[in-house]
Amino acid sequence: MSLRSRLRPWHGLMLAVFVVGFAASVWRDDPAVGPELLVPTINGLFAVVLFQFTVGNVWGYAVEYRNAGGRWSDLPFLAPFVAAAAWGLFAFVVTESPGAAAWSAFWGFVVVAAVTALVVQLLLGYRESESESSQPTR
Repeated sequence: MSLRSRLRPWHGLMLAVFVVGFAASVWRDDPAVGPELLVPTINGLFAVVLFQFTVGNVWGYAVEYRNAGGRWSDLPFLAPFVAAAAWGLFAFVVTESPGAAAWSAFWGFVVVAAVTALVVQLLLGYRESESESSQPTR
């Protein structure tokens, strides 16, 4: 099996995130070629980890909501995304920093997703799945 057959678009996206993180670090610090490139390389790898963590959590949120019977057009599903966009835009306008905007958007999403889950849980209550409720108890 060749390397080319194992590569997916996701790998290209991760490479692009690495290059952006690396380039941003070089642009900020202007290192010379040599051992000084260690910091930009670590920053590029850190950008990849943060990207995978964020995309993975958002994807998990979407899949779990869908698996619980919700639709992706439901207000409880969309509320964290709207809050994240609003907080990110607000932070960018105030600080003019993309990093601060991303950080604010991330935490806006997390907080609103948690509050939304709690409110929905309290309003609707916990329901067992049909497979669990149809099994006899011992």
